Amino acid sequence: MLQTARTILSGVPLIALPALAGDGEIQTGITSVGPAKFLFTLAAALLLTLIFRSTANHLARFATARIGQWRIRSALAKRSPDVLHDFILPGAYGGLAKIDHAVLTAGGIICIQTKHYNGIVFGGEDEAQWTNVDGVTRQRFLNPLIQNEGRARALRKVVPDVPVANVVIFSGTVEFTTPPPQNVIHIDQLESYVAKFVFGPSRIDDWHAVWLTVNAAAMTDIETRKDFQAQLGFS
Repeated sequence: MLQTARTILSGVPLIALPALAGDGEIQTGITSVGPAKFLFTLAAALLLTLIFRSTANHLARFATARIGQWRIRSALAKRSPDVLHDFILPGAYGGLAKIDHAVLTAGGIICIQTKHYNGIVFGGEDEAQWTNVDGVTRQRFLNPLIQNEGRARALRKVVPDVPVANVVIFSGTVEFTTPPPQNVIHIDQLESYVAKFVFGPSRIDDWHAVWLTVNAAAMTDIETRKDFQAQLGFS
């Protein structure tokens, strides 16, 4: 009977019966695919996982920034009708300065820079750079207080007699390892912070004229934004 079976199988192409092509040896799926192809498939799967994770993190940061901007605009609108967002002024020492938000209060103008981070942030008031640690991601960024001081000075140049405060607001699920400087706050504190902010004595009688001056100086046109982007490219 065994001889008969061999006679029958002798007419069958080996490609149709891969398990019988090795003189009775049974091949595994990995062996039939080949080690090189298996490793390639595994590497491709790992690469796709990393790409997906990177894309997901990027989208999460983008969403955090968008939500943070909306919350800041909403909170400022509740505190004052005189608010400007995302505008450009001539720099205090030349060039251009881009201001995230400026809000007119009873005693002066608050110049606000926004930062959108998750995780932990640490850095001193006088340190040139601060650090953000979010999971396994670690990045350094310019001290926002120093960065925003140049923007506040640009505002002071437009309205020299008006007090201008330098304030930095963080959004996202950010935490500080030590208490941040007094003028660095989380977005949850924004409304109460603006409501209680005290500038001290002021010589300004016509605040409406002050705000008209700031509005007249503020630039939002496309050409100015292109010039500002070109300036960043040279910096």
